[in-house]
Amino acid sequence: MSRIRSAAATLDRRTFLAATGAVGAATGLGLAFGPDRAAQAATVSPGPAPAAPVPVEAPAVPRVPYTRGTTLGSVSAPRGSGGYRRLGDGPAWDRVVRTELGTAHGGRDGRRTALASFVQFTDLHLVDVQSPLRYEYLRAETASAWRPQEALSVAGVVSLIERVNALPGGPATGAPLSFVMTTGDNTDNNSKLELEWYLTAMSGGKITPNSGDRRRYEGVQDSGLKLYWQPDSAMRDADKELGFPRLDGFLEAAIRTVHSPGLRLPWYSTVGNHDSLPGGCYAPGDPFWAEIATGERKLESLPAAEAAKVWKAVKDGLDPKGEDFKRLLTSHAKQARRVTPDERRAPFTRTEYLRAHLDPAHTGHGPHGHGYTAAHLDGNRLYYSFRISDDVLGISLDTTDPGGHYTGSVGDAQLRWLERTLKENEKGEKAHVLVFSHHTSKSMNNTRPDPARPQEKRHTGAELVEVLAAHPGVVGWINGHSHKNEIIAHDGFWEISTASHIDFPQLARVIELVDNHDGTLSLFTTLVESAAPHRTDFTDLSQTGLAALYRELSFNAPQSRTDLAGTARDRNVELLLKR
Repeated sequence: MSRIRSAAATLDRRTFLAATGAVGAATGLGLAFGPDRAAQAATVSPGPAPAAPVPVEAPAVPRVPYTRGTTLGSVSAPRGSGGYRRLGDGPAWDRVVRTELGTAHGGRDGRRTALASFVQFTDLHLVDVQSPLRYEYLRAETASAWRPQEALSVAGVVSLIERVNALPGGPATGAPLSFVMTTGDNTDNNSKLELEWYLTAMSGGKITPNSGDRRRYEGVQDSGLKLYWQPDSAMRDADKELGFPRLDGFLEAAIRTVHSPGLRLPWYSTVGNHDSLPGGCYAPGDPFWAEIATGERKLESLPAAEAAKVWKAVKDGLDPKGEDFKRLLTSHAKQARRVTPDERRAPFTRTEYLRAHLDPAHTGHGPHGHGYTAAHLDGNRLYYSFRISDDVLGISLDTTDPGGHYTGSVGDAQLRWLERTLKENEKGEKAHVLVFSHHTSKSMNNTRPDPARPQEKRHTGAELVEVLAAHPGVVGWINGHSHKNEIIAHDGFWEISTASHIDFPQLARVIELVDNHDGTLSLFTTLVESAAPHRTDFTDLSQTGLAALYRELSFNAPQSRTDLAGTARDRNVELLLKR
């Protein structure tokens, strides 16, 4: 039996095993299926079955629904008004029922069973803030060029992992969480070092978020430039004029070693544009980017007129190969700051990305490869399917465009593979299908050819919506990229976009798929923050203190968007749809 009766109904075998500690959080679904189903649940396609995840003792099944540790209980919120605002415990976000795709019948709470229960991470943006390939000098043009919280991204992500490890199950059903899926932009700058940090954070281990000089920080926050917050200096920089504090010892603390417990669940990777493309937007493979990234010159300031011109070219997709940036970096080489070179900052290739995931050192609680297999390495493919449970199939897509630019698309070969996978599912057990990608339907408008396949057609988000809507097994499309919570009802399925963990509000989403046994399904989504306390202490520069500060700095980041939390209909919801 693969389903889990909610706590309001009779416990079945799997719920009982989890409640008594017999089922590990990483293997609860597999053990409920029996030995044969356990092996199937760990299989990705194409390629051989990966190694079984390591069993972990599960928390006791909670009384459901529960709110503690989620935004159903409390959400960080600002205190006071004006200037730099401190955060504290704020009012919870209630759960909203949406019925555009299905009717909410009475009594469903007592009869539903859970089909899947998992967590989505997205847009972690683990960032090497000292990399010479970064374009912080465009800060006046776009808030995403540099953020005052970025130096603390590793501490922030580790705190998010700690939060998920502490969750006792799905907040709506109590079902054991069976895996975590990242939906791209796990790294910030396609850097080998950032990839190592991401894989270590997820699998467990020590991370020293420093590059270049091993003894000290070398970047814009000790540059003496007013454009950036200088935390250790008495200088009246632009951010301090807005109320940002002076924090002696901040930069020294920011590059200290961080300890990650690793996820106590299996986890899977989906690739994003910042993972695939240098700078998140340039066509890969150009040795110029590796030369800049690993070199000794870091450009930190630029005349306003030049910055505006370059940013417009990037934003409008007019410079996918980065030719304007190459000329700019070359012409300003003498004005660039001299820093310690570091080969670890080099951009990674698709092959290196796959090999890193397949490295046994990064298996953690599995599965080995985290969705990718040797078959993907041989075929240079970054998309796959995997069995979530008896009743649910997962599909991870690669929506990045190798031709360059930060918007996305899918190639013809991948779209045909997706259609075949969906049709094969309809011939067999007709499992419900959850699709994962980085880009949203709205941000897939880049049909620039793949340089490796110049004759292959690229397909937009609107075309992908049509394909998914043509297959009734598809119930959800889960993605990120926009850094904003947004949930859209399409014909027959829900598109669920989740905010990032770099910009405020820094969130992940728990997703539970249930059968209401009345002709409808429900997708429950519940947002969670990291385990760091809402209140910060400027004297606490410990790992936990830095994680709390990471959140507060992100709230106060100048020019940052204030709509990223979305509306109540995009946050904690029950999404009904016909079965």
